[in-house]
Amino acid sequence: MGSIDSLLTSLVADNSTRTYHDSDKELVGQGLGNLIAGFAGGIPGAGATIRTLANVQAGGRTPLSGIMHAVVLFAIVLGLGPLVEHIPLAALAGILIKVGVDVIDWRYLQRMFRAPRTDLVLMLVVLALTIFVDVITAVAVGVILASLVLVKEMAELQIKSIRTISDPEHETVFDDATAALYRQHREELMFLHLSGPISFGAANELTRRFSIVRDYEVLIIDLLDVPHVDGSAALALEEVIGRAVDHGKHVMIVGMTFPVARLLGRLGALKRVRESELFESRREAVERAAEFLSTGTSKDPD
Repeated sequence: MGSIDSLLTSLVADNSTRTYHDSDKELVGQGLGNLIAGFAGGIPGAGATIRTLANVQAGGRTPLSGIMHAVVLFAIVLGLGPLVEHIPLAALAGILIKVGVDVIDWRYLQRMFRAPRTDLVLMLVVLALTIFVDVITAVAVGVILASLVLVKEMAELQIKSIRTISDPEHETVFDDATAALYRQHREELMFLHLSGPISFGAANELTRRFSIVRDYEVLIIDLLDVPHVDGSAALALEEVIGRAVDHGKHVMIVGMTFPVARLLGRLGALKRVRESELFESRREAVERAAEFLSTGTSKDPD
């Protein structure tokens, strides 16, 4: 949480100074500082957004300003407290209010009711937690909620990319010759086309969509446009393959990238698909399927 808080402070400072921080340097420095503080009996610390903004507005632009801030505080703790005890608390409160107002993203507030509803709800939740709890809890909850929203949106996109091609005339995945050959046997073929990365969010839908065995003889799974699958998606593909094989269907796979093939092979998802039924192009797979349907046999090139 301290790391997230520091990175948040760095982003706020970037917006104020129109610069870009080095996240690695920030986190390594914070880690070393907290390690040394632990040996001295201190507790872990993190970036302070309000004090950083006050520092920037006072003219600080380099790490030296932060170092001087720490040195002055250290000197006050060690014995210079009487020099600052006469500063009115009202003056300090005024400074904090001014800095706090500058932290607010007024441009977003002007457009907040035109923003997506999920973004608006997320902002209000984080704002409420910041006010009534603390910023660390707000950041933690915000990161978790934002991650869940992102997973949901990505899953919906991935589900849309899973489809069976029944009419090759209006598809761009086939060339003319392959489309003509596919049309001749489309009553006996199921062409499962996937595109983009497939993760656990779409794994259940992938299995559910093909839980009902249709009237086909050959299943072609097209992975040519899939750069990545995770473990859940790999097991879902294995289940689709297994159901097809258990019902006496012939399974062919097209175009696996090396990362996809390595994961599927490591998990044993391809153990029910022979090496002779793995193809590099859609045309080769459709031609092999047409040959199989015409002869009713599967020829092993070995």
